[in-house]
Amino acid sequence: MPRLDEGYRLARWLTGSASDAENVVQEACIRAYRAIENFAEGNARAWFLTIVRNAAYSWLQRHRPSKLVSLEDMPIEAQHEVETGGILVAAVPTPEDLLLAKQRSVALKNAVEKLPLHLRETLVLREFHGLSYREIAAISNVPTGTVMSRLAKARQSLLSLLKETDH
Repeated sequence: MPRLDEGYRLARWLTGSASDAENVVQEACIRAYRAIENFAEGNARAWFLTIVRNAAYSWLQRHRPSKLVSLEDMPIEAQHEVETGGILVAAVPTPEDLLLAKQRSVALKNAVEKLPLHLRETLVLREFHGLSYREIAAISNVPTGTVMSRLAKARQSLLSLLKETDH
């Protein structure tokens, strides 16, 4: 129960829908209940989020068509932009800045929702849930290097999407 909110937030980001996320979390809770006897000492948070992730992917596979996504490596300019903050560098907050920040927040949310599922998942687990690369790798069942690569690609894609909305 203490991880239910985190599971819902992850499911919400992965499915893109509040009602779909509720269905995913309900399915994840049933799976967790059935598997609780097999849970040994360890990270309960990562264990539950792994179940939510798997339930979300199963749900998406049953209810949504798959999409072919082509990804390119990040160019040097974009890497520099990510490292320095690029368009997301914070300014001295004024009332205008606060209004713009709110608009950017909406743009960021929309951009995150446009990311391919595997990139969105990695970004959400890292930036919104604060999980380490190792924890994300365990939840996603991929190597740590893949987590790092996906995170870099997700950040690059976000920058591109945010630049598009800026113009």
